[in-house]
Parts: sequence; structure tokens; C-alpha cells
Amino acid sequence: MAVESIAKTLGMGSGIDITSLVGQLVDASFANKNAALTAKEEKLTAQISKASELKSGISDFASALSQLTAGGTLATQPTSSNNGIVTVARLPGATLAGLSASVEVRQLAQGQVASTSAFAGGASTEIGTGTLTLTFGTATVADGAMTDFTAGAATPVTIAIGAANNTLQGVANAINAAKAGVTASVITDASGARLMVKSASGASQAFELSGSGALASLDIGRGASGSTINAAAQNALVALDGVEISYPVNSISNLIPGVRLDLVAASVGTKVAIGSTRPSEAISQAVTNFVDTFNQVYRLVKEAVDPIAGPLRGDPAAKDLLRQLKGMTLAALLPATPEETPVALADVGVATQRDGTLRIDSTRLAKVLTTYPDQIEAMFAGGAGLSAALSDIAESAVGKTSAKGIGEATGLTASLLNYGKAQDKVDIAQENVLVAVERMRERMTQQFAAMDSKVAAYKSTQSFLDQQIKAWNSDD
Repeated sequence: MAVESIAKTLGMGSGIDITSLVGQLVDASFANKNAALTAKEEKLTAQISKASELKSGISDFASALSQLTAGGTLATQPTSSNNGIVTVARLPGATLAGLSASVEVRQLAQGQVASTSAFAGGASTEIGTGTLTLTFGTATVADGAMTDFTAGAATPVTIAIGAANNTLQGVANAINAAKAGVTASVITDASGARLMVKSASGASQAFELSGSGALASLDIGRGASGSTINAAAQNALVALDGVEISYPVNSISNLIPGVRLDLVAASVGTKVAIGSTRPSEAISQAVTNFVDTFNQVYRLVKEAVDPIAGPLRGDPAAKDLLRQLKGMTLAALLPATPEETPVALADVGVATQRDGTLRIDSTRLAKVLTTYPDQIEAMFAGGAGLSAALSDIAESAVGKTSAKGIGEATGLTASLLNYGKAQDKVDIAQENVLVAVERMRERMTQQFAAMDSKVAAYKSTQSFLDQQIKAWNSDD
């Protein structure tokens, strides 16, 4: 008889709810095992959650500090006395302490701009087919006409114009598609449409455009009566402390070491003072933000490794992270320097409290920012100092893994792999318990079924004997 059928008839002979009894006995047999596995699973889940939280927390902390220091806002910034003439920006990694210079913008760089005579038929005017030849070089321009031209070393560019692009707009499209160093467009007004061609800035970017056959109506350059030079190609002329220098562009890097000059307008005779300003306020705020974030991360780690209730109290990676955080204020963030020069957070007014969190001595910090500005700036430089120290701690704590297996994993990454492996074993153990439970239930059900059958037989015999005795007694 199948177990399901047996279960339906159990108790008929004995009158006992054997199905319930078997269930209670089986549950009692595996109660301790199930409770232990459940507790272990809950512990592993808590460990995985907390280890992931620590891994994310220290990584985000290090990444945020790295981005802040790399942004340049904590470094000395260049200044301009007249942003309407020239603006300035610090180049990455530059040291600008004591910067002082004078800049005079005598001429802005520009490209050549030329336009043809108007075509009454508009942009759809058919010009003709053939080739256009574009030649770069230097030119002399007077009253909108090119009076002299010297070709450069670059090979002239030939642009084919066929039946598919022989309109004024088609020619502009063909010039742009050639990517030859100029841009073309069609401008339209009441008198018609003109082809306008513009080059990149710089004196060497002057150009001549000559066409074959009917395309000669688009010629630009010497003797081209059907076009006008609207702007001559020229270099920027900048005088640095009185010394004139020529540049083909209006954005100039390292003319002043570590500084990018963006020329806005020419103003002959106007000298713009270039100086620098210390980021003292920004660094002070960065220290405050660092301490606040450090304390949040520190408390998180300390709680995780609490020797009584911490889910990671036995985790070596988490405990090592706490150790490294505890020693951070005393770690040297700068190379060896003269005595009394600040090299660690403790030297600039960041102190460790009894509970391990940090606090700021504002008076000390302000004094150090004034007395040792270069050292403090170096301490908060991108990819160095405090940023590098925290990144090293985060890298060690997070650890790494390898496709070769857990043996090569380190840090919290190794912890998570171990917890995950242990959790897999718990899952397998729970599945095995379920199998064992069903086997015991089946075995006990069959045993109690046999017992119930015997009880039923005994009860049947008892009933027969009762009837016989009653019959004997009635005969008397």
C-alpha cells in the first residue's frame, strides 16, 4: 500500500491520530539540526551583508577623496586681474605658489573666412562639375582681397564635384565631407546665396580654393574677383612680461608654467596681472568633510568587529581595516621633511579621540594652513598624500580575487568568498535534512501502519470474545 493510502487509514485500528504523532516525532528528531542550520544561515547572511557594507563604504570613501583631490580645487589656483581679456586655469599637477606675471593680448588668433559673390538662384543654384583644389599656406590680405599667398608644405587637397552635388549646397557638403581642414556653409539673404568657407585659426591656415571649368566661379584667393576675404588668418600675439610671442590658437598652455591662458579679447597696451590664490578655505572644508566621513566609516567597522555582538568579530580583513584606520592620523603623508614640518594628519590638528573617532583642532589647523601652506597643499594633492594613503587602505581592505580560486583572494573579497562557500554548504545540508525527514516520515508511517493493523486485529478478536461471553452468560 502506498504511503499516501496508509496515511489515510492510520488510526482506524488504534483510534490514535498517528499522522500527527509521526509528524511530531519527526519534527522533534530534526529540531536541533534545523535550528542549528537556521542559526548558521542567519549568521552567514549577516556576515555577508556587513562585509559587503564595509567593502562598499571604504571604497566609496577613498573614491570620493580621490575625485576631490584630483579636481584641483584643493590646489593653488591662478588668477587674472581682467577676465574680460584673458582667463586662466591651472593645469593638472601644477605647483603655482608665488606665481606672478604680466600678460598683454595684442592680437587674437583667427582663421581665414572667405565668401563668394551671391547666387540669385539660392542654395540650389547649379554651379557645374569638375574639381576644387584647396591649398593651405600664408597670405597677405588688404581690403578684403588676397594680395599675396605662399603655399605651405602640405599637399593640396582635391575635391571632386559631380552631377550629384553640383549645386551650391552640394559643393558645401562635398567640402565638409572631404574633412580637408576647412568648413563650408551656405548663407542666404535678399541678394541670394553665398558659399562661405572658414579655416582653423593660425597664420598658416590661410587658403586658396580654385575650381576647374564652371567651378572657377567659386575661386578664393589671389585674383579671385568673385570672392571676398572677410577675415584674414592670423596668429595670436601675446606679450609675457613685455616679450611678444606668437601662437596659432587662443588657448595657450605652459607659456606660464602650469597655467592655461584663454585669450578672450585683444587690448593693446592693457597689461593683465597673473597671480595665484591659496585654497585655504577649501582645504579647511575638505578636512572637516574628511573627518566626518572617516568617523562614519570607523564606527561602521568598529561595530562590525565588536568582540561580543559584531558579525565580523572573527574576520581578519575587517579587523585589519580597523587597525589601519586607527593608525591613519599618525601615518606620514609626505616624504621626510625638516623637523616640525607637518607630515601627518595629527600635525595639522586632526586628533584621535578615546573612542577612536577623529576631531579637528580648528585653531591648530588654521595656524598650520598659514605657516605651512605648501606642505598642506601637497598633503591634499591628487594621487598623493592623504588620497594615496586612503586608497592604499581601501585597496588592502577590499582585496582582490583570481579566477584560479579562493586561495589567491585577499581582504574582504576573500571573506565574502568564504562566507558564500559556507552558505552553499548550509544550503546543501538543509536539502539533505529535508531528504532525511521524508525518509524517516515514510519509515515511521509504515511502522505505525503495521502496528495499527495489529491493533485492529486484536480489537476484532476482543469484540468476538465479548460477544461469546455475553452469549454464554445469556444461556445461564
